[in-house]
Amino acid sequence: MAIHRLNHAVLYVRDVERSVAFYGDVLGFRTKLAFPGAAFLQAPGSTNDHDLGLFEVGNAPQQRGIGLYHLAWEVESLNDLEEHLVKLSEAGALVGMSDHGATKSLYAKDPDGIEFEVVWLIPAHLLTGDEADADPRPKPLDLAKEKARYGADTRGGVGISIPVGVTV
Repeated sequence: MAIHRLNHAVLYVRDVERSVAFYGDVLGFRTKLAFPGAAFLQAPGSTNDHDLGLFEVGNAPQQRGIGLYHLAWEVESLNDLEEHLVKLSEAGALVGMSDHGATKSLYAKDPDGIEFEVVWLIPAHLLTGDEADADPRPKPLDLAKEKARYGADTRGGVGISIPVGVTV
């Protein structure tokens, strides 16, 4: 059930275009997906689908401030994800579950209300191209269906966030 790596961070920013330019020009990040008010960036040496998400909150008074939205912790298998689902549910911390195509995610909040994600990534060799569609919005997660499709103990992230041949 161990979490084995930080997968990505998501930040609330005032101006997403300004932030994309900064992270691109200064740190070499490249945009993998963007739509009005949001961008998902990949670090220069990464094979991950995104390492940084940026969501624009603008200048209007907001309940959400500038800064961290969430961190995503990567697990090795769908069985691990399911174990976290049980523990987070029992703790009253689970706030959502989503199927993002190539990633399967749980969302939870810690005792201070800080949101985090626990995520499993489909390994590169099992990606078919059907995972992405024209609608970038997340879908409901059916964990039993995903376990039947990919295997409960299949190591996620290989060839994506974990280079082929690297053991963690």
